[in-house]
Amino acid sequence: MSHKDERILEQLFHHPMNMNLKWMQVVHLFKSLGATVEIVHGGREKVALNGQEETFHIPHGKALGSKDQIVAIRHFLERAGYGPDHKING
Repeated sequence: MSHKDERILEQLFHHPMNMNLKWMQVVHLFKSLGATVEIVHGGREKVALNGQEETFHIPHGKALGSKDQIVAIRHFLERAGYGPDHKING
C-alpha cells in the first residue's frame, strides 16, 4: 500500500469525519488492498475484499456524498479486516 493510500485509510477513520475525500481515492485504496471493483447497474460499484462484498453508490460529484457513505465504507473495511491502524485481523 502506498503512502497516499495509507493516508486515505487514516482519513476514512478520522474524527471528525473528513468530508473532502474523493470517491476515486477510495476506489484506488480498495484496489491497493487487493479488492476487485466493478461497475454495476444504476451508478453503483461492487467491491469485493477479503471475502466481503458491498455495493456503493457512485457519488455524482467528486467528493463522497455524505457521512453515511463514509460510515458504510468504514464498516465494509472493518468487516474485511482493515481499520485505522491498517490491517487488524492478521
